[in-house]
Parts: sequence; structure tokens; C-alpha cells
Amino acid sequence: MNRIDLSFNKVKENNGKALIPFVTCGADFTIEETADLVIELEKNNATVVEIGVPFRDPLADGPVIQNAYTKALINGIKVKDVFRCVELIREKSEVPIVLMVYFNVIYFKGLENFIKDAAKSGVDGLIVPDVPLEERGEIDKVCEANGIYLIPLVARTSRDRIAAITKYAKGFVYCVSTNGTTGERNTLDSGTHEYLNEVRKIVNIPMCIGFGISSKEVVKEVKDYCDGVIVGSAIVKRMAEGKQTVIDFVKDLKEGFN
Repeated sequence: MNRIDLSFNKVKENNGKALIPFVTCGADFTIEETADLVIELEKNNATVVEIGVPFRDPLADGPVIQNAYTKALINGIKVKDVFRCVELIREKSEVPIVLMVYFNVIYFKGLENFIKDAAKSGVDGLIVPDVPLEERGEIDKVCEANGIYLIPLVARTSRDRIAAITKYAKGFVYCVSTNGTTGERNTLDSGTHEYLNEVRKIVNIPMCIGFGISSKEVVKEVKDYCDGVIVGSAIVKRMAEGKQTVIDFVKDLKEGFN
């Protein structure tokens, strides 16, 4: 069984909700410091941790993550460094790791090479935000052959489209809260609860909401409509202030589940 399933099963057994932090690698933290942060996040009840693979043109991401990727690239961070970070995490932790990676990065390395190296390093899942359903087939096949879950992204679209995107999904479904890029928001778009209820009727695996989750108040808004939250820009912004600032913020976020 994939580590993602085991982690979500544990959350369910405890009648809890999943917290999925997103971190970047090699921007404000070194590879080793990023690995240490991920291990600390697990100690603070992170269900899964997403790691962003730096890319020069991250269309789905807002300015905070774009800037972090730019900084990481200037620092010379490459795919092999991200895999090395995962290897360091695996020396001390079994927390599920999902990479957020744009398809050009995979294409440049070669699909099979990328997936095999990801699996070897200890990656459990991939999110590829710029690949539509119609072009996922080959990626899905190679992921499955290597024990990696391809996590689907669903937005506010037709019920038929959501059903098609999630038909063979494993791990969890990433529900995008807004039709825009990642980034902090003080409140979520109107209709978010109805949208999540529609997804709930269709999927039978955990569903987590991301894009704009920035405070415990926003967590409170959505906690009854999903199985967990994904927090990216708000964490990446705080990484510039140091590890303890990130951990304190995560502890504050968790209060939103109470």
C-alpha cells in the first residue's frame, strides 16, 4: 500500500483532517534544511508533504512560489537535488512525499527516467498541473508501473468532467478552490462549499482543497466540506523567515480544525 493511503487511513481512524504543507526546495533553505523542515512538519502532524520542483515558467503558481522557484534556479537547484532531498527525508521519515512538477521538467529528463528516479528516491505521488486529462494516459501508466500515484487536480467544471478526471484516481483528489493561480486569500470564492459538495458526490477517495488556504479562519470555512487542506504560498512566504516561523504557522493552522 502506498504511504499516502496509510497516512490518510491513520487520519480517518482518528476522525481528523489532513494537513498538506507545500514547500519549495533550494530557495531560502538548502537541500538539507528543506529535508529537516519536512521532518519537523511530520512531527507536527503533516499528513503528506508536497515539494515543488523549480521551473522557470510555473503558470499555475502565483508570485510567492514563482519567486521561490526563480531563487532556487539561480541557486543552481536541479531535479537531482530535489530527489536528493527526498532521499534525505527517507533516511529519517516515512511521511508521504508528493512532487508538484510541470511537465516540461519531466519531458526534459525523459518520462520513464523521471518516474523511476522519483520512485527510487522515495516519492509517493506526482501532481502535474499543466497536463490535461486527455494527455495523462502515458504518465499514468508509467507512474502505476513504479508505484507512484498521479494526483488529479479538479476545478469548478461540469460534473461529467470531474467524474472523468477522478475515475481512476488514487491517493487523494486535489480540489482547486479558485479559477486562478496559487496564492494567499483572506476568504474563498463564493460557491466553494457547493463545489466541494459536488466533488464529494463523485469521488470515493479523500478530497483536499488548495489554492488560497492561508489562515486558520479559512481552514474553518472549509473543514466540514473536505478531508483536508493544502497550504502552499502562505508556507513558502514564511520559509524566508526561518523554520520556526513555518512550524509556528502550521501549529496555528491546525487550530482551524478544532
